[in-house]
Formats: sequence, C-alpha cells, structure tokens
Amino acid sequence: MKKVCLLAAAALVCSALSAQTLKFGHVNFSELVQLMPEMDEARTKSDAAGQETQETYQSMIEEFQTKYQQYEQKKATWTPSILQSKEKELSDMQQRIQEFEQSAQAELQQLQQQLMAPIYQKAQETVRTIAKEQGLIYVFDIQSALYIDAEQSIDLTPAARTALGIPEDRTMESLQAELQAKAQSAPQAM
Repeated sequence: MKKVCLLAAAALVCSALSAQTLKFGHVNFSELVQLMPEMDEARTKSDAAGQETQETYQSMIEEFQTKYQQYEQKKATWTPSILQSKEKELSDMQQRIQEFEQSAQAELQQLQQQLMAPIYQKAQETVRTIAKEQGLIYVFDIQSALYIDAEQSIDLTPAARTALGIPEDRTMESLQAELQAKAQSAPQAM
C-alpha cells in the first residue's frame, strides 16, 4: 500500500513538472563585477591604500638599513652599553617592521572586502531582479558551472551589463589593457 502511494505521489510530481516549462539562466558574474563602474573606484581606492602602505614600509626599511650601516661602521668604537642599546634599537625596529607588514596586509584585505561587498550585492540584486522578471527558477554562474547548454539557458549577462551601466564596448580584454597601461605608467616599487 505504501509503495502504491509513493508511486502515485512521484507520478503526480513528475506530471506537474512536465506540464510546466522550467526556465534556467546563466551569467558571467565575475565579468559583471570586474567591469562595473563601481569596481574602477574600488580599484583606485585599494591601489592608493596599497601605495601608501608600500611607501611607509619602504621608508621603514630604509631607516633600518641606515641605522644598521651606522651600527656596522661604529660598533667597534662603541662601549658595551651603547652597543647593547643600538642592538636593541635594531631588534625593535625589525619587530615593528614585521608587525607593520602583518597588520598592513590584514588592513588592506579588510579594505578590499569593504569595497567589494556593496559591488557584489548590487550585481547579485541586479541578476536576481532580471531572473525574476524573466521567470527563471535558477541562474548558473558560467565560471563555476561544468556545462551550460546555451540553447536551453537564457544568458542574463547582456541585460545585467545594461542594468549595471557597463558600456557595450567595455570588455575583459579592454579592462586588462587599461590595468596593464596603468601598471606600466605607475612608479615602480623598490
């Protein structure tokens, strides 16, 4: 009796599903996020913070190197108490540099997460809105899907690009070229 009820329920579910056409969509989410105008601003802020951090780190290294060279040149003439004081100073500087490097990396990661969160949220909401408007039950990200049949799945990327204000001529290739040109024109770190 239980088997008959289970089979009847399964048949009912299958017939209900086959009577309704399921619609799926796909999107290149990474491309959307990378090409959004807000992402340019986030990159600029992140790059500026990274540059400031690098400059501070570099000045700390230069100060340490200067003091170390002075130590090497004069250590033979210093009294034991001065020698001990200078060694402690160098040791303390090394520790401060290491602590700065660790905290700066953590702060830069946190800044990047803060900058990216609203961008991801806006892109997700846009895709969700477009999917609902088109009556889709599921949207796949093409970066993480193993296979998508483009004939049976609706590509939401063009509509999302328009909704997010991404110019038609802006592509991942043009973005890469922009970023490479910017990197080449920036002063090189030592």
